[in-house]
Amino acid sequence: MEIGQETIAVVTGGASGLGGAVVRMLAAQGARVAILDMNAETGEAMAGETGGLFHETDVSDPESVSAALDAVEAAFGTPRICVNCAGIGPAAKTVSKGAAHDPGMFAKVVQVNMLGTFYTASQAAARMAQLAPAGADGERGVIVNTASVAAYEGQIGQVAYAASKGGVVGMTLPMARDLSALGIRVCTIAPGLFRTPLLQGLPQEVQDSLGQQVPFPSRLGDPAEYAALARHIVENPMLNGEVIRLDGAIRMAPR
Repeated sequence: MEIGQETIAVVTGGASGLGGAVVRMLAAQGARVAILDMNAETGEAMAGETGGLFHETDVSDPESVSAALDAVEAAFGTPRICVNCAGIGPAAKTVSKGAAHDPGMFAKVVQVNMLGTFYTASQAAARMAQLAPAGADGERGVIVNTASVAAYEGQIGQVAYAASKGGVVGMTLPMARDLSALGIRVCTIAPGLFRTPLLQGLPQEVQDSLGQQVPFPSRLGDPAEYAALARHIVENPMLNGEVIRLDGAIRMAPR
């Protein structure tokens, strides 16, 4: 799918980090981009920077997602591109100091990372399905989800995060198969260690140490590199039903 001035896109978690890089990339190509995020201050700032639309959205609440997509349609029209980057990653062990993992915390991580991805992707797809087919292949839309290398090599303290991202990996192929008759593609990116707000809050020496764990290039990933892959997925019609690791060949150790 070509990205241009007629393209409408929605990005969850688009106020900063990986999602913010995607918003900037899409806007630079001329697309009209809606930012769905919980952080109103940074979301409004990103919308102002990119000429987009911000809508405060809790992706773990399907009604919040529906209201956000209604607002996008009223302002821009129905999006053909949906990129899901919203996520959280609190750390806790299965058992710590004799106590079991907080069940509420575990549920919240799954609700935001896995269910939030599903709610947004499925609702966006239902709206895309009403669009006229475009291009030689009759494509109606593209969905790009975000997993993590933790889906495969979850570290100590990442049981909830790894489970939630494993769910995103697991839904990729069946979702692509479900939507194939509608001309909607689905892919997932599984990033490794990237320079996101979470890691940028760590001391520089810690960031450098983490980057050195990456075989090549031995550094933290740039969110713009994630956005570049998202763009390629959108533009390459044969990419469908695939989970792509973007990690510099890292395989995470237990800790």
